[in-house]
Amino acid sequence: MKRILILLLVLIITAPTIAQKKLTLEESISIALQKNSMLIKSKNNLTISESILKNTYGELVPSIGASMGWGWNRVDDKGGQQVFYGGIPLTTTASTTENRSYSVGVGGSVTLFNGLANYASIARSKNNLEANEYDIAKLKQNIVFTATDYFYIVLNAQELMAVRDENVKYFRKLYETVQERNRLGSVTLADVYSSQVQLGNAELLMIQTQNIYESSKAALLNYLALNVLEEYELVDPFSAYKIVETDSYMKSFEDIQTMVNIALEKRFDYKSQQLSLNSAMNGVTIAKSGIYPSLNGNYSYGTSAITTGDLFNRKVFNVSLSLSIPIFSNFSTESRIQSAEVGVLNAREDLSSLERQIKIEIKQTYLDLVAAKKSLDVASKNVIAAEETRKINQERYNLGSATLLDVLQASRDFTDAQRNKINAVYDFYRQHDKLNNAIGRLEFSKFE
Repeated sequence: MKRILILLLVLIITAPTIAQKKLTLEESISIALQKNSMLIKSKNNLTISESILKNTYGELVPSIGASMGWGWNRVDDKGGQQVFYGGIPLTTTASTTENRSYSVGVGGSVTLFNGLANYASIARSKNNLEANEYDIAKLKQNIVFTATDYFYIVLNAQELMAVRDENVKYFRKLYETVQERNRLGSVTLADVYSSQVQLGNAELLMIQTQNIYESSKAALLNYLALNVLEEYELVDPFSAYKIVETDSYMKSFEDIQTMVNIALEKRFDYKSQQLSLNSAMNGVTIAKSGIYPSLNGNYSYGTSAITTGDLFNRKVFNVSLSLSIPIFSNFSTESRIQSAEVGVLNAREDLSSLERQIKIEIKQTYLDLVAAKKSLDVASKNVIAAEETRKINQERYNLGSATLLDVLQASRDFTDAQRNKINAVYDFYRQHDKLNNAIGRLEFSKFE
């Protein structure tokens, strides 16, 4: 019976843990790429660009349409005296006449020349479609970075929570030790109260850190469009690596100028802006087509009769050309050309501005990564030193050669050193991914 009760107790304790779902970094990124609302809408809008391109190709093809007609006419004449030409009165008898008519026709038109506007429209639609595809690719990279960043924030908070938990255990043990020594008369009651206050502060910080952890996890689940009420356990991708090999991470980056050149070649938003500039140039060609003559062809075939059996006894064929020569358009063509040329200037300025932004982004992020590496190296050394200092002060306090204040200060220094190292670790990972995203190297296809 006792074994059954113990087994039930174990199952009750472990039930919440079993119910938690595992969530890896790769799964988080994959879910984000599937459920991101902005990405879904961008893909939907891509079909509009495809439809516009199809329509511009259709402008080169002759149009064709069919028509059918039917008419009915009835005249009821009561008869009487009618006056016709010459004023001669005539008397008519009552009569009723009915007429029916049927017609069938096929026709269409084709643009033979319109100042190359149709070809420029095709080129512009192609550029716009490809630019939209590049925008979607850049959005995917940003989603990968953002999902990873949210994941890192949760892991960061999780490790800080573990530090706070160990800190509570340490101060609880210290409080119990001080209480026992006070009973033996080796320490004062002030030490008991001081250790009790430190234990309370540690518990308060644990509660605050746990709240930050839960909030950051909820933010991650919300970004992934998952149910925030369900329990998820994040799998740490770095759990097998106790030491961060920062030098190996840094080897994947070249000098700043080389990284800028790679970014200008690989970044999807820069390629998109280049295509936007090309589209603006196509707009100038379209606007200038208004100064050239336009030539259109029209064709039709039709037949009509008063009975359906006689429909194709009389056939009408028609082919015509119309040439339109612009002479004066109230300056509307000049206005369109000027607007298109301004659009080219603005697009060129946007491209130049993006290039400057890429340069400063890469330089600043690289400097931040270098600073994060140095901070991590220093923080790692500080943890080792702070841990040894705490051990020494604890042993000295046990021997009576140090005060409780020395122990508390050493403990706070050790906790701060651990916290700074954890923050430095994830800041280094974050800056590493941020620089890869700035260069345009962040991979997303393997997560789709």
